[in-house]
Amino acid sequence: MMRVVLDTNVLVAGLTSRSGASYQLLLGAIDRRFEVLASPPLWLEYESVLKRDEIMRLHGLNRADIDDFLDGLATVVRPVHFHYLWRPQLRDPKDEMVLETTMNGQADALVTFNIGDFSAAMTRFSPRLMTPSAFLGGLERDR
Repeated sequence: MMRVVLDTNVLVAGLTSRSGASYQLLLGAIDRRFEVLASPPLWLEYESVLKRDEIMRLHGLNRADIDDFLDGLATVVRPVHFHYLWRPQLRDPKDEMVLETTMNGQADALVTFNIGDFSAAMTRFSPRLMTPSAFLGGLERDR
């Protein structure tokens, strides 16, 4: 089964619109079409960002709804603990934990909308860097 790290922006997009690839990826995660990897720091970022007032206005969910969503997602996530820190690899220090989750979890792919933020660093590593639509397209072809 393919091991994948979902950047926080993918979760935001998936909860904001049911018509996009990110929403389909969230459904695929729940259906265990691939294995989602998350580290404690990344999980805390998921929670923090999804509960920001401006983000809650976008997706229309309240804090309890977000807790329910994260509880459901947690049932299919494989936890990743850091054995090695790869810093500094990226321009934005806040993105380092996403890369570290990808590398320490031995992910096959990092799915993000911020390809440019990761592209230079990812050329040195084996996981694929993909947008949600590209990853979803690969899942559909592999069916």
